[in-house]
Amino acid sequence: MPTGLIALALGGFGIGLTEFLIAGLLPQVASSFEVTEAAAGWLISGYALSVAVGAIALTAATARLPRKPVLVGLVALFVIGNLLSAVAPNYPVMLLGRIVAALCHGSFFGIGSLVARSLVAPERKSRAVAVMFAGLTVANVLGVPFGALVGERWGWRAAFWAVTAIGVLALAGIAALVPGRAGEQRSTPPSGLRDQLRAFRSSQVWLTLAATALSYGGMFGAFSYIAYTFTEVSGFAPADVAWLLMVYGVGLVVGNLVGGRAADRDRDRALVLSLLGLTLTLALFGLLAHSAAASVVLVFLMGVTGFASVPGMITRVTDVAHGAALAASANVSASNVGNALGAWLGGLAISAGLGYTAPLYVGAGIALTSVVVMVVAARRARSPRPADRVPTW
Repeated sequence: MPTGLIALALGGFGIGLTEFLIAGLLPQVASSFEVTEAAAGWLISGYALSVAVGAIALTAATARLPRKPVLVGLVALFVIGNLLSAVAPNYPVMLLGRIVAALCHGSFFGIGSLVARSLVAPERKSRAVAVMFAGLTVANVLGVPFGALVGERWGWRAAFWAVTAIGVLALAGIAALVPGRAGEQRSTPPSGLRDQLRAFRSSQVWLTLAATALSYGGMFGAFSYIAYTFTEVSGFAPADVAWLLMVYGVGLVVGNLVGGRAADRDRDRALVLSLLGLTLTLALFGLLAHSAAASVVLVFLMGVTGFASVPGMITRVTDVAHGAALAASANVSASNVGNALGAWLGGLAISAGLGYTAPLYVGAGIALTSVVVMVVAARRARSPRPADRVPTW
């Protein structure tokens, strides 16, 4: 395995920790700054909105720059944001730190995926992307308990100091281990913003972005309310939710690695099957949620099938976009749009009095739509128009 991939995975791990650890620290942060729980919640929602905006804005702004220096700059921005959070004297500075750290999130994974795939042979590109995203999936498993543990022992600021240190290590690793022209070795990618935008003329780009948004929407339509499903339907105690979420996180790690390997064999087939698996898992979860044992198995499978499509979607959108980094970052933005859509629709279902299994069925319906979109994309790819042809690069 190229050492540069390990450095990219470490960067993904740090960014993932920043995103997830705040959930376990919100009570301490709210108390420290004497703000309401709702105001503290903006440290999560403000982060998510900044990810969606930053993914497009920073990738567009750096379109003409070499990819390795851009990655180094993005990780430096991440370090600055977390440092601001660690030393924040008041709530506005804390929120600013969260926003600054979030701005690099989407662009790092978008541009980083192009760099990761360039470090290996073409037939291993999805696996390379999966290795980079492994840092994010591991952070999903460890983020909340890490934040809660460190916060309880040494205070919430210590958690942000720890993430800042991880960011510095990732920055040094990427600077030292990623080749200077990584991501630009096999061909010359689109250099200007106009060239980057031209990639969006391809219907395959839009179909892939739509499938990404819907797949995340299906998973997060269910996941956003899974704690209520566990406690109100499956019969678990509130204290059990933490380890159940870790089971889900382990599923994400497994799904990411298995999905990357499967996508390198037959990408479109692997994507259709993983999305179909997610649909069936969520529907079955809704039917069997009253069984505690079944819920443990199905939340694991939800993680596996929910993240198995991620490496393939990233390599697919960059292939059909002829290597445009803006398309890769747009894929990250699409996933965040899907997160918001799924959570909103799942919440509507609960508000309508349909119960705490309703978000699972809502998620299954959204995921089924992603299957349809992906089938259409795969069929159109067999006889593409000139703008939709997949290049070799």
